[in-house]
Amino acid sequence: MLDLTAEQKKKRRSLKPLAALVPFVLPYKGTLVLALIALLISSAAVLAMPLAVREVIDNGFSTDDATRIDSYFLVLMAFTLLIGFFGAARAYFVNWLGERVVADLRDRVFRHVVAMDPTFFETTKIGEVLSRLTADTTLIQSISGAGLSIVLRSSIQFIGALALLAYTNLKLTAILVILLPLVITPILMIGQWVRRLSRSSQDRVADASGYAAEILNAVETVQEFTAEERESQRFGKAIETSFDTAVLRIRVRALMTMVATTVLFGTFIFVIWMGATEVLSGSLSGGELGQFVIYAILVGASGAALSEFWGELQRAAGAMERIVELLQMQPAIRPPAQPLIIPPAQSRQIHFDDVTFSYPSRPGKAVIKQFCLNINPGEHIALVGASGAGKSTVFHLLLRFYDPSRGKILIDDIDITRADPRDVRRLIGIVSQETTLFGLSAAENIRFGRPDATPDEIIKAAQAAHAHTFISQLTDGYDTHLGEKGTRLSGGQKQRIAIARAVLKDPPILLLDEATSSLDADSERLVQKALERLQQDRTTMVIAHRLSTIVKADRIVLLEDGRIIDIGHHQELLEREPRYARMVQLQFASSSQQGSDSPLSGVHNRPAKSVVPSS
Repeated sequence: MLDLTAEQKKKRRSLKPLAALVPFVLPYKGTLVLALIALLISSAAVLAMPLAVREVIDNGFSTDDATRIDSYFLVLMAFTLLIGFFGAARAYFVNWLGERVVADLRDRVFRHVVAMDPTFFETTKIGEVLSRLTADTTLIQSISGAGLSIVLRSSIQFIGALALLAYTNLKLTAILVILLPLVITPILMIGQWVRRLSRSSQDRVADASGYAAEILNAVETVQEFTAEERESQRFGKAIETSFDTAVLRIRVRALMTMVATTVLFGTFIFVIWMGATEVLSGSLSGGELGQFVIYAILVGASGAALSEFWGELQRAAGAMERIVELLQMQPAIRPPAQPLIIPPAQSRQIHFDDVTFSYPSRPGKAVIKQFCLNINPGEHIALVGASGAGKSTVFHLLLRFYDPSRGKILIDDIDITRADPRDVRRLIGIVSQETTLFGLSAAENIRFGRPDATPDEIIKAAQAAHAHTFISQLTDGYDTHLGEKGTRLSGGQKQRIAIARAVLKDPPILLLDEATSSLDADSERLVQKALERLQQDRTTMVIAHRLSTIVKADRIVLLEDGRIIDIGHHQELLEREPRYARMVQLQFASSSQQGSDSPLSGVHNRPAKSVVPSS
């Protein structure tokens, strides 16, 4: 979870998080200037109108010069046109700016999150990230677009109208100013309450989003266990909690609006009543009172709009605070200041030098211990061992999803921690049991590892992976949308798409979390052919689940509890390592029986290699 520090909790009391929007606004300062110019002109026209109204009331109805009323109303019409045109321009520029800022903010958040390391995703729910990417940025949009337009207009009109009120009648304005703190203080206090409730409401929405994402990503499992109703009830409870929090926020927000409107307009009515008594006494003209009333209405309307916006501002500040927390997180795995360049080569040498590693979420338990292994260019290595022995972790370390707690991993004598992680990963192709396909076309899924690939190169890669035939038979061939996670394909077809993707990437290092372990015989045969072709002239590491893979490996690395127990050929390990023989007998019996070979036979005819086990 994304926890708050004490310092971050302090910031909840201020609007400082909104200052983080400034870098997103500055690139569009030209648009902001145009919006401000339009705002100043339209606001000036609004503030000048009461002066014309005063002249109409005091002089326009005089029978001495009846034609003057026409000119007064022409002036009023001119003010109306100015207000309409420049008000529309102001609204357009400000709303464009708001949409642009939020689009850039969402892009920045996504780019930041997608570059985070696995440690981040171990402790953070995807639904919570999505909530910040969508719901929180929508709140920012409410203040950076129309909300910003309203607050700028209302602020100028409030200050301008208040100044012109003083110009019209200083005594009445003084009374009004004395009473204003009675209005503003409760609004500010309730606004802080709205802020806290808004943060809580957004947190509850994030919880519900996280739960929904978790269930929808495992919907088949939910249906297999007929748990639809139970999980729906649990989600319903999360939604009700979110709703209850939102209702409380809405009630407090309504209370703030009621208090602001009632007290504000009550104050103005009192002041206008005093003005009316001055008109009756002859110390104030009717035109001056009319002018004062209009300015008072402008002050009241602008003040009400600002008080309403204050609640939105508090909610947006809470949302921006959550986004800033996310943007301030830095991945543990990132490029060094001056990354080393790994020179090109057809295949690579890999060296694990006394590597020990613990996952950040379990710092007290080492899952890889004193791991030493040298893999020559073009060599095929099989990793075997019981579940939890550390085989997948070795892959994660080589891909630099994590850095070793101790020791080094070198590719062609270059410590990968001194290279850009993206450069390291560009050297590596991976085909795993859990094939990840995207909601794109077949061609786009194959092209995923090499976006600049041509259609001919995609077809050649598919042919090499024995995928061309079934892709050609799809409704739209290579342009067929495969559905989310490739739901329109079988397991074997997904694997061949993944192999085609690796073929197209053409990496010098290949990692295989053996992709044939859960396939039927026909699919396995096709996938195995594709894999054998893919492994040619590449440095390959395989997490072995099949006896045939072990037999074909140049060397076998036996892992137990994160340690290398022994390294050698299949027959060598059978003869000298009882734990390996037992594992082969138990773990690989079923696969060998499908091939009608005993797990302990069929290997003596294989030529022996004089490979010395690494220490």
